[in-house]
Amino acid sequence: MNPRIESLEKMLNGPRDGALLRFSLGNEYLKAGAPDKAAANFQAAVDRDPAYSAAWKALGKARAESGDDLSALAAYERGIAVAEAKGDVQAAKEMQVFARRIRKAHEIPDIPAP
Repeated sequence: MNPRIESLEKMLNGPRDGALLRFSLGNEYLKAGAPDKAAANFQAAVDRDPAYSAAWKALGKARAESGDDLSALAAYERGIAVAEAKGDVQAAKEMQVFARRIRKAHEIPDIPAP
């Protein structure tokens, strides 16, 4: 197993377990080509911190890489709302691009801006 993943997993369920640890572990799994494990950790990150826009973006990416485009779209849409509420304009724009690609691929109409 990847030593970085092993090191991070040893911290799970301990005092340092939180959104950042889960986000970091998700990134390592994504790099290792394990999008399902990555998605589970990114989901755990946003469960711990629903306002973590980077984790929403990564969750969308992991779900898309695992072939679950509709779940990826849902993550991106939630992430867009979170990022816009926080003023995280760049993250919102990036997720809008990814969401638009999924909608186009699945012929899902764009959601009009309020």
